[in-house]
This record gives sequence, structure tokens and C-alpha cells, in this order.
Amino acid sequence: MTIHAEHPGVTIASDIARSWLLVPANAPDRFAPPTEAGVDAVILDLEDAVSAPDKPSARQRVADWLAAGGRAGTSSLWVRINDATTTFWADDLAVLAEAPSIAGVMLAKTESGSQVEATADRLPEGTKILALIESAMGLEAVADIGRADGTFRLAFGSGDFRRDTGMSDDPMAMAYPRSRLVVASRAARLPGPIDGPTLTSNETILQRDSALTANMGMTGKLCMRPEQAPAVNKGLSPSAEDIVWARETIELLGANGERVRDGSDLPRLAKAKKFDALAAAFGLS
Repeated sequence: MTIHAEHPGVTIASDIARSWLLVPANAPDRFAPPTEAGVDAVILDLEDAVSAPDKPSARQRVADWLAAGGRAGTSSLWVRINDATTTFWADDLAVLAEAPSIAGVMLAKTESGSQVEATADRLPEGTKILALIESAMGLEAVADIGRADGTFRLAFGSGDFRRDTGMSDDPMAMAYPRSRLVVASRAARLPGPIDGPTLTSNETILQRDSALTANMGMTGKLCMRPEQAPAVNKGLSPSAEDIVWARETIELLGANGERVRDGSDLPRLAKAKKFDALAAAFGLS
């Protein structure tokens, strides 16, 4: 069986999106990355990427671009807003409450479920919220944040988290916060969480970090540049071997488990069906 590469131009649902590109909100020429980059989701960043004096003008650029029919190509479009303890938070929401075309918002430095709910209250009903966990306080409240009305998916702001806690970027040091996000997401019946970014576009390092993300049970990863997306997408997709195994397993056991032989077969079948569904969603044939 031959597994072909991902089809270009496939729109990926936000609950399974792998590559999440952060774009400074004061750089409108970068709001829509080239289709060939294969970015699953774009986040226009009104927070860390924009200095305090520039936030009003950046916010207006985003609003103007959206009002003019701006789109992120085949990628879903999000906006990272400032954290709820700042005066910028309310200003961001006042503009975005009237903005068309966005899939949702990313709430920076989320530290309680009430912050998510207060954000949801100022946006149109049903607006999705990515809760970005960036501090020890946020991690301690992650179960509450995951269950909050409006939370769509959790994300890990790994750089700010390390700055807050003094922890290193060693995989062993970061295993605990990543695991907490994975367990909290599952317990709250959310999609898998989104991991923090890798700061280099070196292919080997990106592949290593994306494999670590997948091994930890996370299903998305923040990106700083469009060229990072292909390696991230590949690392967070079923491999060719996974897809072959999945289809052979489904054929062997039956799509509805009609040929299950023992207690280990149903978990294997569930995993195979998940791989097969993801392959279809990602345009892997």
C-alpha cells in the first residue's frame, strides 16, 4: 500500500489542528501565510508580539483587515488577546466582539476558569477560547480552566512558564506540566492540548521536538514561522506505517469489531480507527 503526501489546501478542523502559527498583529503583510506552507491555524498576536504603546494601532489593523474580508487562506483564524488582568483585555474584546471571520480567541496567561468565563461573556455566544497556560498558578488551576464554559482547547506557553518557574527546557523538566495539560484536557473531554513552540527552523530539531510533543499526548504545536509547519504537521500526523497498520487492523477485526477475538482487540481497533480518521482528515490517502 502506498501512502501519499498530504494534499495541499486541505482545511483542518480546529479540534485536530496541528500547526498553530503566531503572527504579530502589527504585521498585516504576514496575516495570511502562503497556502503551500500548510499551516493548520493562524493566531494574530495582540499580546507578547506587540509592545504596549503599539497595541491600539495593532488592534485596529486586525479589525480593519477582518472588516475588509481578510482570511487566513485554508487555515482557521484566531486572535491572541491580552491577559485578563490587563486593561488591554477589555479593549481587545470590545473590538473582536464585532469582528467577523475569526474561529476564536487565545486567552494569554490564563490562571482561572473565571477568566475564561469572563472572556466568553464579552464575545458572541459559542466563541471558542484557547486557554494558554503560562505560569505555575495557571498550571495549578488547569483542571478548573479545562472545565470552564468556553474553553475549547488548552495550550502551553512553555517559554513564559519556564521564566515563571525557573525550570529548564529539558524534556524531563517539562514532562510534568505537559502531562498535567494532557490529563486535564482528557478529563474535561477537550481535544488534545497544544504544545509550546520550537524557536529554530532546523529540521532535525523540529522533528525531535514534534516527536516529543506527540509522545507526551499533545496534538498541536505553536509555530513562530510558516516554514516550521511541515515538520510539525508530519510529526503530529499518523505515519505511513501507522496508516497501513490501521487499515490492516480494521480489515482484520471488522469496522464494527465483528471479528474481535480477545480483550486486547477492541483497544487496538479503536486506535486503528483513530489513525484512519486522522489520515482522512489530514488528506493523507
